[in-house]
Amino acid sequence: MKLRTYIVEDNATIRENLIATLEELAEIESVGIAETESDGTDWLTRNAEQWDLAILDLFLRQGSGLGVLAACGKRLPHQKIVVLSNYATPDVRTRCAQLGVDAVFDKSNEIDALVDYCIQVSADHKSALLNRSNGS
Repeated sequence: MKLRTYIVEDNATIRENLIATLEELAEIESVGIAETESDGTDWLTRNAEQWDLAILDLFLRQGSGLGVLAACGKRLPHQKIVVLSNYATPDVRTRCAQLGVDAVFDKSNEIDALVDYCIQVSADHKSALLNRSNGS
């Protein structure tokens, strides 16, 4: 089973390249996208059982990825949220951590680390599902 991933990113080129890369390398399945804080927040909170990973940009067409992150504070235990931004400064990383992010990656130089993270989360997710189906 692939990692059901929702992407909140307003740049179509970045979004499409990210989805293609992660679907090829990290066994994710894109379950939807949003370009604004309100659309991302709405979908993620209304479809709580339909996603395993959310990838958020900070600066959106309307609103902020921080708002989406804050709205998802009470997500299910297996669900992961990461921020992928050109502005992954120490202050931004601290603020994201305060809001419960699982990881922060810089778009300019940490894409490989994001791919590795997604591969690990996918493997952990599969293992948990197998354990559940085996009654462990």
